[in-house]
Amino acid sequence: GKKAIKLPKGIEVNVTSNEVIIKNSKISKELDITGKVNAKFENEELVFTNIDDSKQAKALWGTYRALANNMIIGLDVGFEKKLEINGVGYKAVVKGEVLELNLGFSHPINYKFPKSIVISVEKNVVSIKGDDKQKVGQIASEIRSFRPPEPYKGKGVKYVGEHIIRKAGKTAK
Repeated sequence: GKKAIKLPKGIEVNVTSNEVIIKNSKISKELDITGKVNAKFENEELVFTNIDDSKQAKALWGTYRALANNMIIGLDVGFEKKLEINGVGYKAVVKGEVLELNLGFSHPINYKFPKSIVISVEKNVVSIKGDDKQKVGQIASEIRSFRPPEPYKGKGVKYVGEHIIRKAGKTAK
């Protein structure tokens, strides 16, 4: 919470008594800080201070600073998660606002995603991009949950870079 947030170019911040409004040229986001922390914008930096020395105030101080920082990063650069699909016949296709997944079931899975999220597919890698860190992570987690990787052959949907602990299969005597 002590660390000041430096603003990149193109990001504007307005601080009122009960909320922080962060915006770029296209999107505006609000962070409600009613009665929990104080926020000040000075010298191109956003600084949060706690109201008192209670445990809850100290915890919320760091939390609100992290939430504001994530909003600023999201509006400036954005967030991205990548999922890898492994398995014979497993594939993904984007059709408008629906991600169609064939993951070895008798039917395709149609996952409707919000307009603020952009999903693209290249070969067996699904890229999820957006300006909200929580939404991007939640959507990636939901897509992975349709067919998590299994430990014997590693088939399923996993994060790029995720290590799957493999088990030894049956062995003949």
